[in-house]
Amino acid sequence: MKYIFDDVSGSCSKVTTLAYSSSFSIGIKMLAAKFHDPVYAIYGFVRFADEIVDSFHDYPKAELLAKFREDTYLALEHGISLNPILNSFQHAVQKYHIEIELIDTFLDSMEMDLNMQDHSKASYDKYILGSAQVVGLMCLRVFTDGDRDAYEHLKPYAISLGAAFQKVNFLRDMCYDKMHLGRVYFPGLDFHSFTEEAKAAIQQDIEADFTHALIGIKQLPTAARLGVYTSYIYYRKLFKKIKGMSPAGVVEKRIRIPDYQKMNLLAFCFIKNSLRII
Repeated sequence: MKYIFDDVSGSCSKVTTLAYSSSFSIGIKMLAAKFHDPVYAIYGFVRFADEIVDSFHDYPKAELLAKFREDTYLALEHGISLNPILNSFQHAVQKYHIEIELIDTFLDSMEMDLNMQDHSKASYDKYILGSAQVVGLMCLRVFTDGDRDAYEHLKPYAISLGAAFQKVNFLRDMCYDKMHLGRVYFPGLDFHSFTEEAKAAIQQDIEADFTHALIGIKQLPTAARLGVYTSYIYYRKLFKKIKGMSPAGVVEKRIRIPDYQKMNLLAFCFIKNSLRII
C-alpha cells in the first residue's frame, strides 16, 4: 500500500537534495523519471549523515551519528521510519537490493570524520571507499534495476567515478576543510606548503579515475546515461578550473562553477545525448 507518508518522505529527500546541491540536482533531473525518487533518497541519506559530522559543532556529533546509524538499521528492519529521510531511503534499499555492507562502509567513513584530521594512504583509501565509491554503487544498483550482470560489469567504473568526484571535492574544499574543520584529506600533504608537484600528482590521479569512469558511463542503461554524464561533465569542468589555478589559489578559497555555466553544461550534455554521441 502506498501511504501519504511515503510521498511526504520522498518530498523531504528531494527538498534536501535541491537545498544542498544544485549540481547534483541537475544530474538527477537528467535521469529517467523512474530513477528520481530513489536517487533523491540516497542523496538525502548521505547528506544528513555528512551534515552531522561537518556542521553540528555545538552538539554531540558522535552520539547523533550513532543514533542515526541505529535508526537506519531499525528503518531497514521494520520497513518504515518516522524520520522521513530514512523512510525514503529504506524504500530505495529494499526495492533495489542495496547491500547493508555498502551502508555500513559509508557510515564508517562518516565516523572517521569525527576524529581524524590527517590521513595516511590507507585511511585515505578507506575514506574514499566509504564516503564516495559505495555511494556510487548504491546509485548503480538503482540504475541497473536488478540486472546483476550489468551491475558487476559496471561496478569498477562506478568506483572510479565516485573516487574522481570525491578527490575533486577535496581540492575544491581544501581551504574550508582545513580552516573550518581542521581536516586535510590528501595523505602527506602540507597545507601550508602546497606545491605544484603535489598538485600535479593529485591531478594525474584524478585524471586516471575520470578516464576509466567514462568507459563505464558510455555503457550505462539509456535511462541513466544522460544524468550520470551530466554530473561527469560538471565535475570535469570544475576540475579544469582547479587545474588552471595555482596551488596558492586552491588553498585560499572554495572553488565554484557559476550557475550560468552549469546551465550551459546542461545544454551541451542534452545536445550530445540527442545526437547520440555520448
